[in-house]
Amino acid sequence: MSDLTLSVVFALVSAVAYAGGAIVQERVSLTSPDTAYAPLRRPAWWGAVALNGLGAALHVGALAYGPLSLVQPLGALTIVFALPMAALLVGKKAGPGAWRGALMASVGLAGLLALTGSGGDRTPGQSEMAVVGVVTAGVVLALMVAARTVHHRPAARGGLVAAAAGVAFGMASVFTKTVADRFSGDEPLAQLPSLLAIAVFAASGMLLSQASYRGAGLAAPLSTATVVNPVAAAAVGLTLFGEHFRFGLPGTLLALGCGVLAAAGLILLTTRRAEADDAGETPPQVSRPAPPRGPLSDPSEGSSGPAAPPGERSGGPAAGPGDAPLGGGPAPRVLCVPPGSDRP
Repeated sequence: MSDLTLSVVFALVSAVAYAGGAIVQERVSLTSPDTAYAPLRRPAWWGAVALNGLGAALHVGALAYGPLSLVQPLGALTIVFALPMAALLVGKKAGPGAWRGALMASVGLAGLLALTGSGGDRTPGQSEMAVVGVVTAGVVLALMVAARTVHHRPAARGGLVAAAAGVAFGMASVFTKTVADRFSGDEPLAQLPSLLAIAVFAASGMLLSQASYRGAGLAAPLSTATVVNPVAAAAVGLTLFGEHFRFGLPGTLLALGCGVLAAAGLILLTTRRAEADDAGETPPQVSRPAPPRGPLSDPSEGSSGPAAPPGERSGGPAAGPGDAPLGGGPAPRVLCVPPGSDRP
């Protein structure tokens, strides 16, 4: 088995593990009491942690054997795999729009896979990676400053913060590949600067992605971070790691088109899934059946709305305190079922 094939296998299994962990985490959050640290007492939550850890380890393995320009885009398959897995495991079905987005993303990523050449023929030096770290920090800070200037526009602010999160996550993968390529048991401390950069960028990406959802919803920030992450990592892979696509310039242009198709599919997929989730949170209106009506009962008693006040019923004077309708009980009421109450 070639290194490229092994990298693809690792990346695909990693995406499946990440998708499974996300599904389990969502179910735990929906079924746990609204108290602090409640999920920590659930074995399922620790299972999700194990799946995420497995996904991270496999992602590192994929980066060790394959190019950044392929491994990072394949990581976006986590969202695609989550569709059938959620439908199969928890009965959460997606609409036609989400499936169209998944198909577009899959076709685009398959095109990238077919056009990707062998891994890069060089590893950047410490000075080059230091420049990458400084430039990345500058880009993230610039995006945060820009987000602060448009704080009165939640959608624009969330998109800018999500872009900063995507850049941070992408650069964490870049430094991870550097460590994997240079790893040697003889000099373990030589990789300490890169390990510190991984920790800083990964933590920053997590915090920024969480902040991007505030006031901006889920769809736009999620799709932005999902697209920016592989784009940033692939750009570094093509420029500093010597990675390339097959067939020269035509292959590179075709790969760019495949990347655009995959990005459009991911945006469509995340947007439709977020809209479906928001629609599912709307409290449904459930009406009780009307009580039986007798021949002399007031017609307003069988309506689906509240009973009319005394004195406003058509056809007679106001009922006294001792009066009661002859043909039925009180008017039915409309019950509002809280979201999630019908879930196990």
